[in-house]
Formats: sequence, structure tokens, C-alpha cells
Amino acid sequence: MTDADIAALRWAVLAAAFALAFGFGAVAQRSGFCTMGAVADLVGFGDSTRLRQWLLAIAVAVIGTQLLAGIGAVDLGASFHTGARLLLASYVTGGFLFGFGMVLAGGCGSRTLVRVGGGSLKALVVLLVIGLAAFMTLRGVLAVVRVEAIEPWYLLLDGRQDLPALVARASALPLAAAHLAAAALIGAPLAAWTLASREFRTRGNLLAGLTIGGAVVGLWWISGHLGYVAEHPRTLEPAFIGSYSGRMESLSFIAPIAHALDWLLFFSDRSNVLTLGVAAVVGVVTGSAAMAVAAGTFRWEGFRDTEDTAQHLAGAVLMGFGGVTAMGCTIGQGITGIATLSLGSLLALAAIVGGAITALEYQQRRLERSA
Repeated sequence: MTDADIAALRWAVLAAAFALAFGFGAVAQRSGFCTMGAVADLVGFGDSTRLRQWLLAIAVAVIGTQLLAGIGAVDLGASFHTGARLLLASYVTGGFLFGFGMVLAGGCGSRTLVRVGGGSLKALVVLLVIGLAAFMTLRGVLAVVRVEAIEPWYLLLDGRQDLPALVARASALPLAAAHLAAAALIGAPLAAWTLASREFRTRGNLLAGLTIGGAVVGLWWISGHLGYVAEHPRTLEPAFIGSYSGRMESLSFIAPIAHALDWLLFFSDRSNVLTLGVAAVVGVVTGSAAMAVAAGTFRWEGFRDTEDTAQHLAGAVLMGFGGVTAMGCTIGQGITGIATLSLGSLLALAAIVGGAITALEYQQRRLERSA
């Protein structure tokens, strides 16, 4: 494979990532798909509709990802989600702060991108602050806190931390069979539970779950199969073309928002290249905008007052720091990571939900005091 072949493959990976994210943004705009909204609806009103959308997306992602791994189309060991280091403090601290912040900011990272596409100027401000805080957590002053105070608290396992690998190590079951069993015994029952509600089974709800879960599976295949090169012509080592980390990746939005700002700020630097995460960020905003314009729902939106502005800015900072620290957001850990059945992703997701519930209770107490 020549350098020209690598360049062509990179553009194919980026174009495919953009297309999947475009569909994600369009469907999320149309259906109101939102993890924060799912938790808020259930806690505040007992309505599980958006929760079922989210769980259906998770089920589809688990089934599809485990099947890909089971048939050998991708190697989940090449994902950072399945590494041997279980970053306990990072997942719990980062996840809780992210969950708390997304309530203050009116939505998680993906919802912020969707709202930007729908005309929300306050979501645009939140997006910029998320990117700044995330970049500071990746490489700036907040990175010192993350690396020196939080990441040292981890548990080192004997091997991969995903459930199929753990089962395979503890038994005589081959790893491929463990992946296939996980799809049948975890993903399928979860999908069945979400579909058990007759009221949920509308075209819009089904489309949301299938499209968003399918986008995660699709990007795993694009990154881990289409973009995989066994021997890069320059390094003579295996490579995943188009990924930022150099490993197999799927949808996530906090660190990629920072990478998107970095790409725009240093656009003229020839060493600065597009990655599939940046293509996905652009794709979600573009897809959401296209759907909002087509449906006639595009509306300019600004901050209500100073208090509203301060609350959104605080939430954005917490999301930027928390999302990087937890190594993912409600999509990056809550669907993409969960699709690998990683212990760390399960822990991060629980912390995100816990942070969101705490923030909802905090807001409720504030409303009661003001009344």
C-alpha cells in the first residue's frame, strides 16, 4: 500500500464517519433524542420514552459490536475502552462531573451539537466552552490535575476488561464465542425490554434507537475494519487510518470537540490533519441543521438572563473536564463504550447517571427555595 492509497483511505474513512454522524444529527434533531432528557423525563415525570430510545440504541450497539467482534471483523482489544487498566477514579469522578454538568448546560455533548444545528446560540457558547475546557484537560492546566491527582487511582487487571474477555479468561469458552454469547444474552434481552412497551413502538422512537445505535456499530466497522492497515508504508506497523488515538475508535464527542477547535485554530499547519472524530462533530451539526431547516423548526435561541448564562457556562466546564477525565460522554462511554461491555464504561455510565440525578435534585431544591 502506497502513501497515495493511505491518503485515499483516510478520505474514505472521514467521508463515511461524516455520513453516519449526519444521520445521527438528523434523527436526533427530529426525535428529540437526549440522554439528559431521558433521565429528567423519568425522574421528573415517570416517562420512560426517551430512556427506551437510549436503551434501544445501547442494545443495537451491543448486538452489532459483539457480532462484529465474534465474526472477526474487528478486534475490540484494539480499542482503548478494553485496556487492562481500570481507571476507577477517572470513571467515577469524570462521569459524575459530566452528568452534573450536562443538566446545568441543558444537554450532553451530542445534544449540544444537535441544538447548535437547530439554531441555539447559547448551545454554540456551551460548545466553545466545552472545547476549551476539554483541551485544557487534555493538554493544559487541568491535565495536571487529571494526570497527577485522578489517574493514579486505578486497578490493573490480568488482561482486557470487557466482559467477553473476562468470561473467556475464566472459562474454556473461546473469545469469539463469548462475544456472540454476549450479543444474544445481553443485547437481545435489552432490546426486547425496550420494545415491550406498545406506546414506545412508534416509527420515530424505533428510528432513533436503530439509527443512533447503528451509527456506533458502523463507525466501529469503519475504524476497525475499513480503516485498518496491517502494515503502514511509513512505519511498517499496524495502523487505524483516520483515528486520533491511533487505535480503533467510534462515536464520542467531548475530546473531538476540542480536536475540532484545534483543527480550526491551526488550519494552515500542514501537520494538523482531520480525524474521524472531527468529521463526526461536523456531521452531527450539519445533519441537525439540515433536518431543522427541512422540518421548519430552525429557531435562533439566546440566553434568558445572567443566571441562565452562568449556569450553562458552569455546566460546559464540568462537561469538558468530566468528559475527558471519564474518557467519554453519554455517547462515548454510554453507548460506544458500553457496546464493548467494558467494566470502565459501565462504571462511567453509572457515574454519569448519578451526577445527572444529583443535579436534577439540586435544581429542584433551588426552585423550591426561590418559590
